[in-house]
Amino acid sequence: MNKPVEPLAPGAARCPGPSTAEIIHADGDHPPAHLTEQSYQFIGDADIPFSRYTSRAFHELEKEKLWLKVWQWACRVDDIPAAGDYFIYEITDKSVIIVRTESGEIKAYPNACLHRGTQLKPAGSAGRSRQLRCPFHGFTWSLEGALTEVPCRWDFPHISDDSFRLPELRVDTWGGFVFINFDQDAAPLAEHLGVLPKHFANWDLSAKFTAKHVRKLLPANWKACLEAFLESYHVLETHPQGVLTVGDANSQYDIYGDTVSRFVHLVGYPSPHLKESFSQQQLLDALMGEGVVEGIADGATKLRVPEGWTARQVFAEHLQGLFGKAYGKDFSHLSISETIDAIEYCLVPNTCLFPSLLFPMVYRFRPNGNDPDSCIFDLLFMQPVPDSGVRPEPAEMVELDFEQSFHDVPGFDPGLATIYDQDTGNLIGQQRGFKSSTKPGQTLGNYQEVRLRQLHQTIDKFLARD
Repeated sequence: MNKPVEPLAPGAARCPGPSTAEIIHADGDHPPAHLTEQSYQFIGDADIPFSRYTSRAFHELEKEKLWLKVWQWACRVDDIPAAGDYFIYEITDKSVIIVRTESGEIKAYPNACLHRGTQLKPAGSAGRSRQLRCPFHGFTWSLEGALTEVPCRWDFPHISDDSFRLPELRVDTWGGFVFINFDQDAAPLAEHLGVLPKHFANWDLSAKFTAKHVRKLLPANWKACLEAFLESYHVLETHPQGVLTVGDANSQYDIYGDTVSRFVHLVGYPSPHLKESFSQQQLLDALMGEGVVEGIADGATKLRVPEGWTARQVFAEHLQGLFGKAYGKDFSHLSISETIDAIEYCLVPNTCLFPSLLFPMVYRFRPNGNDPDSCIFDLLFMQPVPDSGVRPEPAEMVELDFEQSFHDVPGFDPGLATIYDQDTGNLIGQQRGFKSSTKPGQTLGNYQEVRLRQLHQTIDKFLARD
């Protein structure tokens, strides 16, 4: 008599076939241990209410309890390299001046005059200034926040220099990013970063420069936009052109505490959805022909897979040489996975970071002002500073409106532009569907969409605080 099959515990099911960790181990080149150490736990299967994406009341709650309490990436250190450099960061209806002082310290102030509230610097601006002077009446502060000038000071005997210092926000840096926090009682940034410093120990983001910066308006709630990039489950339907060269259903998903999550998404390995068998040469030809990521397609070079090698090995070696020549660096120390796989970390609430040579991206998703139905998406390509030590200037930002395509960005790889258009093209239908549905919420997969659930659970913890 056959024994009945025991049902799997919730979240225990995995895609049949080799796992991401097994495939990376098979590369045989000793990747960092954390890359294949799995950190998944089942954290529930209840539906996520659509109202979290559409409700004005929920948006207002996030403004008060999330955005005013959480560490958030505001700019790059490179945006304010010299004394007097400033950068304006905006989140919902808040505006912040981030400035480099004469001593080289980075400070952050609310972008508002203490006299009658006028913004000291224009929204969305950046530049250099010897002081912070209100354009309305001329109240002036030093870069260090000290009051230096009050026109007709005789009429203000009720203020003092000490009481009229610019209030400071919490500010800290990691990996070349400047983080701010409105909450003076927030835990240190290091605590919020969790495992990131350890996992990025050999991938110094401060040693990279912004080679490309695209900012695009997206027609959906910021959480829905972020979530579109937290899972590989969508690849089969949204990116069918890529299934020959990416493992999607067997991607690895990890969560680390409340604030960090990760997926490891294989490149150079066919989707488990495909039933056919492919030679390693077919896989390599597909990789070289697709232009998987910017600047990689190389039609002039016909690479061959030597006997005993894999497409992943050949492709990684090729990219290390290609990028090494382009950026004047030696990348031969990188494992195959660190070279070609999409390894994406999410730092709650809204930042995605890739420690990968082939995927040099950083994402940020913010509410578009006070509109819960739209989002500001920042896409940065972070490339290594050459071994010469000469740091290139950060690229000028290219702005795209709702209807514009990534193909409109000068010099953007066409294959990659199509991928981003596909990713963002689903969003308006999703936001409208939230409002059209008679079912009150979305039903998530236990494993492939666990990062989405972690995001909402962490947001709820912020919303529950006093």
